[in-house]
Amino acid sequence: PPHLKKTCSICQPPVLSVNFSLRSSPDIVHENLKMGSDGESDQASGTSSDEVQSPTGVCLRNRGNRRISAEDLNKRLSLPADIRIPDGYLEKFQMSSPPFDQPLSRRSRRASLSEIGFGKLETYIKLDKLGEGTYATVYKGRSKLTDNLVALKEIRLEHEEGAPCTAIREVSLLKDLKHGNIVTLHDIVHTDKSLTLVFEYLDKDLKQYMDDCGNILSMQNVKIFLFQILRGLAYCHRRKVLHRDLKPQNLLINDRGELKLADFGLARAKSVPTKTYSNEVVTLWYRPPDVLLGSSEYSTQIDMWGVGCIFYEMAAGRPLFPGSTVEDELHLIFRLLGTPTEDSWPGISSIDEFKSYKFHKYKAQSLINHAAEPVLLLFFNAMRQPYFRSLGPRVHTLPETVSIFTLKEVQLQRDPGYRNSSYPESGEE
Repeated sequence: PPHLKKTCSICQPPVLSVNFSLRSSPDIVHENLKMGSDGESDQASGTSSDEVQSPTGVCLRNRGNRRISAEDLNKRLSLPADIRIPDGYLEKFQMSSPPFDQPLSRRSRRASLSEIGFGKLETYIKLDKLGEGTYATVYKGRSKLTDNLVALKEIRLEHEEGAPCTAIREVSLLKDLKHGNIVTLHDIVHTDKSLTLVFEYLDKDLKQYMDDCGNILSMQNVKIFLFQILRGLAYCHRRKVLHRDLKPQNLLINDRGELKLADFGLARAKSVPTKTYSNEVVTLWYRPPDVLLGSSEYSTQIDMWGVGCIFYEMAAGRPLFPGSTVEDELHLIFRLLGTPTEDSWPGISSIDEFKSYKFHKYKAQSLINHAAEPVLLLFFNAMRQPYFRSLGPRVHTLPETVSIFTLKEVQLQRDPGYRNSSYPESGEE
């Protein structure tokens, strides 16, 4: 629904009975992806709530005459550059931390993060409720550590059932996915009654963006958004992670135009392409026909079908296959692409679901004479590098955590249908 925006799906599937403690919680992914790291990420836990203030100008000496600055501490603990360190914490860290030429244990790092304020509900101020579902509520919030906006996904825990399996799955995957086009999980707060996931905050999702534009987007902006979707998805697929629920509502956009994949509650890590998964995934409009017909053996194709549907929707201003039921969705697909036969889809005639629907024998419509030709050809061309040539060659060589908008040649244009757009006027490509 339109009012459930911004961060993640909050209608969670059934839960697993799991004893979810912070001792087994995933590593923290901190807020500034550009910050260097000593090679380890760390968990959030703890019980301290010190007031914080800026460490500007503070500089101490570690044992062995090693000077400790706020920058040293940030790097040592993989903290964001704009974090506010509690008053007196540098002195305490100097006394308790091993010399900088020695590694910091995970236990020591967890304790340090706790004393700074990670893993604590008091660290985050709730502002506005963004949406509520059966298992979770999402709030817009603010971090006292950085003064930055965050999205707080508060998942209610049932004592008899434990944490929802989707929450555990989302945490376990996001802790290892660090990319400029994937939403960042900043912190995890666990209490007896709730599990709160702290995400970076982005202004809107792609569905809301398209609505604001009257579904008339600049084709240059379509290209920029598509490139970012593919860039984030390629990163996931290289790590054998399937998103499985791509839709405009799960693609978040900030006011700069940065697009990030979100809501990994249905995502799965795949070991081999033939592994069997549930077929009850992916919103109907973006679901491929084999999954609609009950197949539970799939690979990256499930995500790429969704990308194609989203690309069409951005370019054409309307959904490609807006079916109301599974049968209606398949009917729309076959009417455009042709009803499959044994020649085009070996084994299709033996699928019970396919036989039960008794589809009309459609022939694939010719794209040459079809009204949707320009948009469909855009999709095919998008899989070839020349489509993205106008973005320049440097977008293909950026570090994974760096935004494409750090390049001056990448800029959003004013969308034709957008009222009061803040984007600069520029000619179409």
